[in-house]
Amino acid sequence: MQGRTMHEPNGSRARPAGAAGIVRDEAIEAIIPNLSWRYSGGTATNQAIAPGLARLMHIGWLGPDRPDAVPRLTLGGLMQLRAPRAVPVVWHARRNIEMAAGLLLRFLGWPFVVIFTSAGQRHKTITTRWLIGRMAAVISPSAISASFVPRPAIVIHHGVDLARYAPAPDRAAAWAATGLPGRYGIGCFGRLRPQKGTDLFVTAMCRLLPRYPDFTAVVIGDTIGVHHAFAERLKAEAAAAGLSDRIRFLGALPAEEVPRWFACISIYAFTSRNEGFGLTLLEAMAAGAALVATRAGAAEIVVDDGETGMLVPTDDADALTTALESLMRDPAAAAVMGSRAREKAVTEFGIDAEVAHIAEVYRAVSSIPAKTLAR
Repeated sequence: MQGRTMHEPNGSRARPAGAAGIVRDEAIEAIIPNLSWRYSGGTATNQAIAPGLARLMHIGWLGPDRPDAVPRLTLGGLMQLRAPRAVPVVWHARRNIEMAAGLLLRFLGWPFVVIFTSAGQRHKTITTRWLIGRMAAVISPSAISASFVPRPAIVIHHGVDLARYAPAPDRAAAWAATGLPGRYGIGCFGRLRPQKGTDLFVTAMCRLLPRYPDFTAVVIGDTIGVHHAFAERLKAEAAAAGLSDRIRFLGALPAEEVPRWFACISIYAFTSRNEGFGLTLLEAMAAGAALVATRAGAAEIVVDDGETGMLVPTDDADALTTALESLMRDPAAAAVMGSRAREKAVTEFGIDAEVAHIAEVYRAVSSIPAKTLAR
């Protein structure tokens, strides 16, 4: 950022204008605050878009889980940003605490313009509505999410890093390399809690795995305190069915390890009861896994039912079981569906499009003269 308030990654300067067809906008400065020590979908989305934005303009990451390609904003650098400037600095929040922090810093004299991405498909609390009303702009990843925002929102669909999430050259060999039983993997990834519908997946697996000995199920995701009993109940259910060795709970894995699991499973189950968007939908598609998805989040936007995946009602274990069995019964058909899913991800949901649209929003709100920003 201006005045070298951020450290460049690995001590190097950012890519110059024109490199690989990229034109940097040196006038734009933006901060991506990640003010949560708990890894979440908001963190994953920040990590996905930040490297691309850093190639287009001056970006700083404030908080944990910073991608290597993005400069870190230190507290000292944050203090330097209080200096007067003609163009405001964009503060892009994804959580209430980040909206509040951005507004507080602006009140205290930082030349910030604060924007918010609202992904949740639920009615907002009074506090959230108050904060949103003070944003310079609001982004939503889908029209459905935007309908829950108490003001007009800019719809920008999520994208996926197509190089990071890609099919394994040999899916069978990739699965064998995990050391888990069977020839095929079937996965359900995300925090273990009722909202994510992990219980529906475990129920379906307890019914299906005895009939399909070539499959092993993998559950990846952490459990926060209030949902610990929920996770333990699911493990007990698998044990009671005699399937502890074939329904594997791997817990929370480092973010860099997750793409290889998408690449080696043959089928992915998206089981959410309620979701803002559901980034794992795109990650599974990009990795070429056949997809069975509940009609939550952006599933009906992302998935072509019967072509790139299968859609089922939310909170319906019977429907989920039926759809998953149709793919487990015919792994070759599942592979074809996964290939079509990869093609759609490549043509419609690459991360570059999302980054470009977000950069346009940054440019638009940066046109507000810093001296006119109300405190």
